[in-house]
Amino acid sequence: MRVFVTGASGHVGSAVVPELLEAGHQVVGLARSDKSAAGLAAAGAQVYRGDLDNFDGIAAAAAAADGAIHLAFKHDAMFAGDFEGAVAADLRAVEALGGALAGTGKPLVATSGTALFAVAGLKGTLTEANALDAGPRIDAENAVVALAERGIRSSVVRLTPTVHSTLDHNGFIPTFISIARSKGVSVYVGDGANRWPAVHTLDAARLYRLALESAPAGSRLHAVDDEGITFRQIAEAIGRGLNLPVVSVPPTQADDHFGFLSAHAQADNPSSSTLTRDLLGWKPLRPGLIDDLAQGHYFDAPATTTYATQSSPGAGRGPVVSSTA
Repeated sequence: MRVFVTGASGHVGSAVVPELLEAGHQVVGLARSDKSAAGLAAAGAQVYRGDLDNFDGIAAAAAAADGAIHLAFKHDAMFAGDFEGAVAADLRAVEALGGALAGTGKPLVATSGTALFAVAGLKGTLTEANALDAGPRIDAENAVVALAERGIRSSVVRLTPTVHSTLDHNGFIPTFISIARSKGVSVYVGDGANRWPAVHTLDAARLYRLALESAPAGSRLHAVDDEGITFRQIAEAIGRGLNLPVVSVPPTQADDHFGFLSAHAQADNPSSSTLTRDLLGWKPLRPGLIDDLAQGHYFDAPATTTYATQSSPGAGRGPVVSSTA
């Protein structure tokens, strides 16, 4: 299958591309820079130069392929304060891809996130059956599912807030490590009992391939291995990795420590992937988050993330869908 992939050189994309190639697929990756293009070519993929603002271009690339995987999101715009603009571009990209593939029966796999539902106030464990009527990034998720009615074998993979591996350089875990290193302490809020789901990058990549190959039209899928690790466990693992004290702070002090990521550090987002596993036979094979942190690679060098304590105007207005670009 010839597959067009947006976000092909990003964190998850850099695992999805080799996963597809090793399974015998051809990959055409969207690249907006010379560096990204060179990396894709070195991996064995074909390069399509462009970006998410070139809607006609991504539509043409999708039309020339046998299917598409949409991973890209304008994280740089989001962290610069234009969350609404990034969300709007994502929805327009989905619409462009859908317009190109309508009536073909070809697969389109797009990306959403479990954290969206925690921010929306969902209580209990999130399952693939849960859906919201509208909201930032939810509109794009719903648009993808609705494409099943237009003759597209569409599906959405919901990523966990933490997609972890040696490929993760700018996600939540490197960011929290950077904060702990700069502050000299690893922190959780209150009793730290709020739960985060997690998945290894390579396991998530395999799910994208399985979705491309066989997910039924209109599927919502969960890339979830750890259903709910307490944030206290995460803070303790970071403390061990940095040899720093681990302390609790009250919610009133969370903003001082985490900046605009304070709400994320307190989010409770237990999530299940039972339906996904049953539907596609997907089974995570890689280490869980705490075991991955124990391997030490996250602590080998200071994280390069610089936005952790910024308070850019739009940054607090919506949840991050981790590591999709």
